[in-house]
Amino acid sequence: MVECPACSKQVQQAKINDHLDSNCQSFVIENPPLSSPPNPPPATQSNGSVSASQKRTAVSFFQTPSAKRQATPAKVLFPIVNGTAGGSKKNGGVKRTFDEGPGDESPLPNATSSSSYAPETTAPVETGPVAKRTKTNRAAPLAERMRPENFDDVYGQELVGPQGVLRSLIETDRVPSMILWGASGTGKTTIARCIAHMVGSRFIEMNATSSGVAECKKIFGEAANELGLTGRKTIVFCDEIHRFSKSQQDVFLRPVESGTITLIGATTENPSFRVVSALLSRCRTFTLQKLTTDDIGRILSRALQSELQNNPTAAPPSPLLDEELMIYLANFADGDARTALNLLELALSLSRREGMTKEAMKSSLTKTLVYDRAGDQHYDTISAFHKAVRGSDADAALYYLARMLQSGEDPLFIARRMVVVASEDVGLADNSLLGLATATFSATQQIGMPEARIPLAHCAVALALAPKSTRAYRGLNNAFAALREPGVAALPVPVHLRNAPTRLMRELGYGKEYKYNPNYKDGRVKQDYLPDALLGRKFLEDRDLGTEIDPDLGVEDT
Repeated sequence: MVECPACSKQVQQAKINDHLDSNCQSFVIENPPLSSPPNPPPATQSNGSVSASQKRTAVSFFQTPSAKRQATPAKVLFPIVNGTAGGSKKNGGVKRTFDEGPGDESPLPNATSSSSYAPETTAPVETGPVAKRTKTNRAAPLAERMRPENFDDVYGQELVGPQGVLRSLIETDRVPSMILWGASGTGKTTIARCIAHMVGSRFIEMNATSSGVAECKKIFGEAANELGLTGRKTIVFCDEIHRFSKSQQDVFLRPVESGTITLIGATTENPSFRVVSALLSRCRTFTLQKLTTDDIGRILSRALQSELQNNPTAAPPSPLLDEELMIYLANFADGDARTALNLLELALSLSRREGMTKEAMKSSLTKTLVYDRAGDQHYDTISAFHKAVRGSDADAALYYLARMLQSGEDPLFIARRMVVVASEDVGLADNSLLGLATATFSATQQIGMPEARIPLAHCAVALALAPKSTRAYRGLNNAFAALREPGVAALPVPVHLRNAPTRLMRELGYGKEYKYNPNYKDGRVKQDYLPDALLGRKFLEDRDLGTEIDPDLGVEDT
């Protein structure tokens, strides 16, 4: 009796071929014996060969004997550790059926009932990995360890406050694709990670400085599969998204528009200039405010209290870390929470040294001015300098000039801007300052820093104290405004003003009626220079400055 390889039914060995020819319908043994004696060893003839009657058929040759199959030991279940079967030994896994599913931990019917191999229901005790993770967490900077995990611990941003727009969207599970724009240390990454903790979506964090198009496409493919199989959305947080080129940013357009992913981009630079308009139109832009000194102070107090609670065996806090030092560090950070926490971590280390004084500690905390030559600080500071000169405030002009030079700004950039100021703001009120500004640019180019700071200060103060006239500048703007009117830019030049370098042009009357002013007394002639449609139009105004009165000025200021 053998087992049919097609239907697994018991059939007489001699009838196996007939059984297969009948499509497994005939010659079936209905009540086979529970066990059959093992096949006797084949009898050999005197010459050592097996008799023909005892040779096995081809089917039985490839079929495992039933006795051998029953003797196969059942697969052993190993304890479950960390959610997976413990050990990767041979025959150690349990093959489940589709109906049982991956979560069924019940042993197979033939499995041993020994308690030593039964699945464990109690949670496993983790020893080494926990200690390792704790050490890794302690090795992280204080700014990373103190990162909030919910919006209640995020200070200084009304967007995620109790009545914040962004917070209400997150709490109602309507997370839009967004661009978070703010200076360093204002909480862009923190807000993104808080969103990840609050929503049930899959969260992927990437950085534009270390990621490429291939990685992005792989993430988008995984997000599409996740959405199609489980219906779970994917949030992709891209830090420093402005570092991506325009072609790289275009990769996000299709997944964001189709809803395959929800994009949260973070940037320190103006997204209007550094994020492509197509992607910007698909996202909402949220501006994060610069943190105030009070906000930084609250963050420092929370961090200091947390450090003391997490280290109960450490030495008591130094009296140097008082409220006065916290205020000093908060002012030092200039609205950057990460800088403030890094300074606090350094202060904690310095406070443990013997003989350390508060003055020595302050001198050790050397401040680098918050200034990005390629970012908004670059443009904001030069704009403040220009407006201080325009407002005739020499003190403010010197402050912003010193701030830019101290932070490593290109001195030629400042000199070029002062050449513009000499014509735009001083203008016709003192024409000599255009020559002074040009000479200052040449001097800065010739002698370089640090000596160039002196002629730069000279020119800045002269421009600030000089009388102001914007007649020329406003007159040019008035002409540009006229060109935006329909048809004005295409008005024909009067014939008598046209150039006539060829005979044909002279025959056509080009320049024929033109009156050469130097040939006339005092150069005065009656002649029109504007096209006929603009005759009588005035662009240059008679006044040097405007006529509006600032309502904030008092009687003594007028």
